[in-house]
Amino acid sequence: MTAATSAAPRQNPLMRWWQRASVVDPRYLIAFLITLVLVVAQLRYHMVGGYSRLAVALLTCVAAEALLSWFVRGKVVNLLSAYISGLSLTLLIKPQALALWPFVVGGFLAIASKYVLRYRDNHLWNPTNFAITALLLATANRISVLSHQWGNDLATNLVIWAFGLVIAARVKVLHITLTYVASFLLLNSARAVLLGQPVLPEIAPITGPMYQLFVFFMITDPRTVVRDRRWQVAVAVLIAFVETVIRFGSDQGWPLPTAFNVAPAFLALFIVGPVAKWIDLRRQAV
Repeated sequence: MTAATSAAPRQNPLMRWWQRASVVDPRYLIAFLITLVLVVAQLRYHMVGGYSRLAVALLTCVAAEALLSWFVRGKVVNLLSAYISGLSLTLLIKPQALALWPFVVGGFLAIASKYVLRYRDNHLWNPTNFAITALLLATANRISVLSHQWGNDLATNLVIWAFGLVIAARVKVLHITLTYVASFLLLNSARAVLLGQPVLPEIAPITGPMYQLFVFFMITDPRTVVRDRRWQVAVAVLIAFVETVIRFGSDQGWPLPTAFNVAPAFLALFIVGPVAKWIDLRRQAV
């Protein structure tokens, strides 16, 4: 070993970790984040609601992905996307009593939407967003979604947001997350002022588990976001705007379906996301 070699500074451990992460399939990082959310939710708050839900959701999603991919493509594709959908459904769906059917129906809808609702060989909806929104629109009186069940605990949120921001940066979608968060804070603060309500309760949901999955997974889904970076920012702002309009309508007593009042963020993405993706695919073909 030469003197020059021995004198060379050691690489920062964080830099080594970042370089290693740079060669990992982004889907594995997303799966890690959602797994982390589920583990924290269960160990700290027992929010999974029974491991039977997790087993049913995962089995349905994985089986549906395997069968549909084999039938449509002639081979079984990587099942990581199905794993992510299964975990997300387990966390987000809160059915009445001990019902398991929402995880079966939701899992099938999530995976089937990727193979049926397509345009130019691309699916338009984030699978989990499509499944949960469809369930809410059809059976809002029988299921609900995860909301503020772990409150605003600082330590829990720091862990999730720290990993989430790092992973979003690695997957190169951090600008989408930050744009949506900034738009949410500004628009809902303005709504609170307009309605004469306290600002803090209106912006507090952004720290909850539902929004953590929403901002780090759903609106940043690489398969359903638009291609151009500027349009990605514009779509994130539009999703936040539509969500604010839905919230304002709920405040004013507009005759909206129950699903709009229960999960305005999901409905906003359900409406804006596929339209933006459809327009983007048409632009690419010109």
